[in-house]
Amino acid sequence: MDINLIAVGTRMPAWVQDGYNEYARRLPRECSLRLAEVSLGKRTRSRPVEGAVAEEGKRMLASLSPGDRVIALDVKGRNWSTEQLADQLQSWMQEGRDVSLLVGGPDGLSASCLERAEHRWSLSPLTLPHPLVRILLAEQLYRAWTVTTGHPYHRS
Repeated sequence: MDINLIAVGTRMPAWVQDGYNEYARRLPRECSLRLAEVSLGKRTRSRPVEGAVAEEGKRMLASLSPGDRVIALDVKGRNWSTEQLADQLQSWMQEGRDVSLLVGGPDGLSASCLERAEHRWSLSPLTLPHPLVRILLAEQLYRAWTVTTGHPYHRS
């Protein structure tokens, strides 16, 4: 099973790439984490924000494979504890389908992305900077994997 992190935004600062890469490389091959960056939609005075978000959504959906389990990162989604995420990860691994996590840009995810998603997951009720979300997701997925394998990284 592969986990695809499909995120709006390119050209992240080095600290974001380093943080993300640190946790992504720790995950084993049986649940590897891959990043696909989607460029921001054009935002101009004459084009409403909705058009830019729709453009981003089309690019994100084009990155999906037909059989992917799609999870939208959305502030209105469900919160999962570390243990609940570990249970989700274990279930995903047993099912064998690839998982795609969608992270929107500064104006969120398009309606088409939210409709395609099987689940909506909220990392926090706080508004988080999108570059930081990449690192948080990678770390939390690694942490969940350590819970499923009994690795001492997570201390509950």
